[in-house]
Amino acid sequence: MIALLLRDLKLALRAGGGFGLGLAFFLIVTVMVPFSVGPQSELLARIAPGVLWLGALLACLLSLDRLLALDWEDGSLDLLATAPLPLESTVTIKALAHWITTGLPLVMAAPVLGVLLNLPAAGFQWLVISLLLGTPALSVIGTFGAALTVGLKRGGLLMSLLVMPLYVPTLIFGSEVARRGAEGMAVQTPLLLLAGISAASIALLPFASAAVLRVNLR
Repeated sequence: MIALLLRDLKLALRAGGGFGLGLAFFLIVTVMVPFSVGPQSELLARIAPGVLWLGALLACLLSLDRLLALDWEDGSLDLLATAPLPLESTVTIKALAHWITTGLPLVMAAPVLGVLLNLPAAGFQWLVISLLLGTPALSVIGTFGAALTVGLKRGGLLMSLLVMPLYVPTLIFGSEVARRGAEGMAVQTPLLLLAGISAASIALLPFASAAVLRVNLR
């Protein structure tokens, strides 16, 4: 399992779908928002949690089309499907590799980019916590979308259309945690809902992704 994780990490970085691309997109979104809404500190502070969460979500979505496509193209996916390691574990490792190369760097960069959007000081902690809880769900859901569209030519757009509705609850509760934290309000309810979405996604979607891959590989 460790060897497979290291292999996927190397592939993600070599293929250009690693932390560099996601961070660059995250930075572009964050920098362009003040130009579009104007230099209004109060407005930027109010929309900062939602903008940062939306930027993180889109940055995760950016690299999903290569999550299983490379293994499909070189035949590695067929070998992984027949390996002693269960396909559910393989899918989980791939989701973990995606989170390490994409989600984790976004979590680390979010506080720095929050300064550009005038995020209140009280919101930095809850922004990081919400991203730590929510980005694993984005990677697992994205892996499910990649499994649905693997083998399809130009399936990136279709995958985005399939995955985006599944991302909406995570986006809503994640940005709500950051917003309430920035405003000094209670965050327990959206935080628990966000944690529940991530836990349910991690527990259930690897089995769904593996089942879809078995159908596609027949």
